[in-house]
Amino acid sequence: MSMETALAEPQLAGLPIEADEDTSIMAIEVGPEHPAMHGIVRFTTYVDGEMIVDMIPEIGYLHRGFEKESENSKWIQVIPYTDRLNYVSPLLNNIGYSMAVEKLFGAEVPRRAEYTRVIMGEISRITDHLTCVGAAAMEVGAFTFFLWFIKAREYLWELIEQVSGARMTTNWTRFGGNATDLPDGFLDDLQERLDKVKDILDECDKLLSKNKIFIDRVKDVGTISKEDALSFGFSGPMLRACGVPFDVRRSDPHSVYDELDFEIPVGTVGDCFDRYLVRMEEMRQSISIIEQAADKMPYGPIMTDQRWVDYPDKKEVYGNIEGLIEHFKMVMEGHQPPEGEAYAVVEGGNGEVGFYVVSDGSGDPVRVRLRPPCFNYVQAMKHMTVGHYIADIVPIFGSINMIGGELDR
Repeated sequence: MSMETALAEPQLAGLPIEADEDTSIMAIEVGPEHPAMHGIVRFTTYVDGEMIVDMIPEIGYLHRGFEKESENSKWIQVIPYTDRLNYVSPLLNNIGYSMAVEKLFGAEVPRRAEYTRVIMGEISRITDHLTCVGAAAMEVGAFTFFLWFIKAREYLWELIEQVSGARMTTNWTRFGGNATDLPDGFLDDLQERLDKVKDILDECDKLLSKNKIFIDRVKDVGTISKEDALSFGFSGPMLRACGVPFDVRRSDPHSVYDELDFEIPVGTVGDCFDRYLVRMEEMRQSISIIEQAADKMPYGPIMTDQRWVDYPDKKEVYGNIEGLIEHFKMVMEGHQPPEGEAYAVVEGGNGEVGFYVVSDGSGDPVRVRLRPPCFNYVQAMKHMTVGHYIADIVPIFGSINMIGGELDR
């Protein structure tokens, strides 16, 4: 970058900077090549020395095209695309989209399927937090912490693989239920692995939560007030770290969350340290939710028997012409929910994940709109970084847990 460009660009950001060589303001591009920027995000950062005086966030172009891909697919074909949104916790995306389409159909999900969705969704929440907190800690030097958290994540991803057949591209839910039931012996293996994750959480808590080097690096850094957080549209751990006890599982409970007991952790000042503490406690609360759901797991089907929502049984497909024709029509023409619109929301790992769907009664969606939580956080990066040092971008950006798949859509 030339000196003339570096001096002139702050004027574009509205800074009262004279375009001459005496100014101390420099324009520094942070990302997308920087490893802490996670691939696509760029921050045009204006610094006076090492102090940030202005910033222009740029979300980059992942070219995922989720919404338009969905609108050019059959309803059921969208589920694999939802895996690629927040790909660290794909099951929560599967559940949210399926809930939106189930609203269009008026389909009722069997209770066993609902309890199973809660277990798998909370496992995904823990893997999401393990990834976010572990990576953010590593980026400020806590590499051992990161390795232990990835080890814990591995225990849980292997559970997800047992149920869905895949670790990340799960494609697990179906309209009116789930593709597979829990395999034999799963609940015993689940408890054994949850106990291991608890031990790792306790060890890592001792390792980092009172570590002076870590605290100095994240405390009072990236602070945002509850009023500003609400104004930016924050949700999830980012909002709860500001002291606002908003959680979709409580405010608009879905599945069987209203039958389970759990606390909503909140912070006090909304800085990077509060976000770390909130996520650490949320993982413990998720473990408690999973254990309760496992204890209350009912017997029964995992799919609705509502016609034109579930595919016909294979025995019917192979055994009589009516079943074969019904299966053929559902595959070729797709599910055909009644004309209308629906919005479903779940508490994702990053916050409120919403799916707005519109049907004209055909097998293809008219509109599929995603409400991604981390878009709002990237927008607020300027608000959280101005007045801090350029090195503070790393823990602040790490604390928002930006996932490019849902950000770019």
